[in-house]
Amino acid sequence: MFKSISVLTALILCASPAPSAPQLGSKPAKEWIKSMERPERLAKLKAEEVMARLELKPGDLVADVGAGSGVFSWPLAQAVAPGGAVYAVEVDPGFLDFIREGAQQRGLHNVFPVLGEFTDPKLPVRNLDLAFFHNVLHHIEGRQAYLETLSEYLKPSARIVIIDLIEGHKEPEMKMTVDQVKDWMETIGFRMTEEYSVFEDRFFAVFSRRAAP
Repeated sequence: MFKSISVLTALILCASPAPSAPQLGSKPAKEWIKSMERPERLAKLKAEEVMARLELKPGDLVADVGAGSGVFSWPLAQAVAPGGAVYAVEVDPGFLDFIREGAQQRGLHNVFPVLGEFTDPKLPVRNLDLAFFHNVLHHIEGRQAYLETLSEYLKPSARIVIIDLIEGHKEPEMKMTVDQVKDWMETIGFRMTEEYSVFEDRFFAVFSRRAAP
């Protein structure tokens, strides 16, 4: 009898879908927000220089993936107005509440908080012009799979911008290199079209779809 129950339990466990992997290096939203909003950190983001290189225009649709406290969501929203929108994607509702309040305080009516999943940004549109990652990709466990899923939300002419640590994160599971990123992007049909030397410790790469042969 006990053997039968054990076999049945094993079959059920095998048939059940595996739980989604958690975000790497995760901690409560309140702790992240406190860290992200430090004046010394904000000064190092070089937001104006970054925005100048994105060359956004009114009407563009942008996903700020892993938007955090919304530091880049605000200038992105200003750059695509009027007519454009920014979808601020996070997996912790605590961030979304903070972003929603921040957008209201700034009078930015084109910022839309989106509760994503660890494997899918769950965006409400599939015609994005730009997907923007700032210091986020190394927190995602299945990076290539996530990027491939993300690409389904992009229009053919869209770009993916990735800013992340050149030397990788100190935690082994969060280490990655720009060459690895290039390989992942090549696999899903994108190639690096621009690379900017804005930061000393981070790479700033722009990827576009490869032209059909």
